[in-house]
Amino acid sequence: MPELPEVETTRRGLAPLVCGATVAAVVVRNRALRKPIPRNLARILTGRRIDALERRAKYLLFRAGDGTLIVHLGMSGRLLIVTADTAPDTHDHFDLALANGRVVRLRDPRRFGLVLWQTGDPLRHKLLRDIGPEPFSAGFGAEWLYRETRARSGAVKNALMDSHLVAGVGNIYANEALFRARINPKLPARRIGLARYAVLVDKIRETLTEAIEAGGSSLRDYVNSEGEAGFFQDRFVVYDRADQPCLTCGTAIRSLVLGQRATYYCPRCQR
Repeated sequence: MPELPEVETTRRGLAPLVCGATVAAVVVRNRALRKPIPRNLARILTGRRIDALERRAKYLLFRAGDGTLIVHLGMSGRLLIVTADTAPDTHDHFDLALANGRVVRLRDPRRFGLVLWQTGDPLRHKLLRDIGPEPFSAGFGAEWLYRETRARSGAVKNALMDSHLVAGVGNIYANEALFRARINPKLPARRIGLARYAVLVDKIRETLTEAIEAGGSSLRDYVNSEGEAGFFQDRFVVYDRADQPCLTCGTAIRSLVLGQRATYYCPRCQR
């Protein structure tokens, strides 16, 4: 599933090509995504100018006048830039055709993605309004994590995966950040003190920054808007490395399931 670095990489690749462009046409080949694509979307969008392309958690926000096109890539989706004469693939469900000749095309084999329209402030949409602070924002810090986890008896890794606590830190990067912070993912969130949360916040930001610079992680079929794979997976220290030696101490990496997600850690380095 594309996580924050992959979505941000997509945003950065698309923004110079779409911002300031006018929507020439909208093509919907299959409305049946996680939520149906609005039937009147072509009428709403055609002729509008895309003013900005922003990201909130794992959502992309194409701001256009008094409304916003909200796109989520789901489990397997990606947005590609193609030319108008590029024939669609089997899983190409949605095209945003621009007057400059470019087409933003959603390819989503599993159809868990979203293409929605929100008039007014997109952050008031029910899917976005309760999301927690962005990991790079001033609102996300050790004090916030410490205060919000005092009543959480569950594992700290599950807390990081809760979008109400922090926006967009997915499974891969939670594993990697916890290793860098030397925190065992099974540790109850309420048992972690302020000082350790300060380290964790720093390592979350460090991990996400490096992943964005690397173009994200290409597992399964992820590529960016230009069809290029990311390479942060080459830097994994724990994720998907079960039974392999820890790169720091040589102890075998362990795996388990927390919150129905695969979890990896070093039992010696992470306490």
